[in-house]
Amino acid sequence: MTGMVGSGFPEPTGLASMPEEFPIGPRPYAVTRGRTQPSFHLGVEVLVTALAPQSRPSGFGVQPSTAWLSPEHWAIHRLCPSPMSVAELSALSQLPLGVARILIADLAETSLVHVQSNQNTPDGQPDMRLLERVLGGLRSL
Repeated sequence: MTGMVGSGFPEPTGLASMPEEFPIGPRPYAVTRGRTQPSFHLGVEVLVTALAPQSRPSGFGVQPSTAWLSPEHWAIHRLCPSPMSVAELSALSQLPLGVARILIADLAETSLVHVQSNQNTPDGQPDMRLLERVLGGLRSL
């Protein structure tokens, strides 16, 4: 009989049987503390740049504490000393895109990263020139 252990029960198909190329880490909902959406929209093309943590009071009061930030937050922060897209940060940190967006939004709210806003038209629609450049780049692949 295939798939049976000596006791007659099927072999486990859980974590112990997963191949080593699938690293086991914290579940996405644990990393985001159950949140499924970032606090503001972050497109995959938005550029993110790390800022130095501030420990001094700002003009609007004391800077928020960063003690609650997770290792994943700091991993993203370390990855972008120069501008990097949300998609690149997701890939390099090996985090799902949705998780990366939430963590980047957290970092932006604590002034640890600068998020370069999209160049949208006044009615909120994407700039057609940008979309045409992206389409041209995709076609050249």
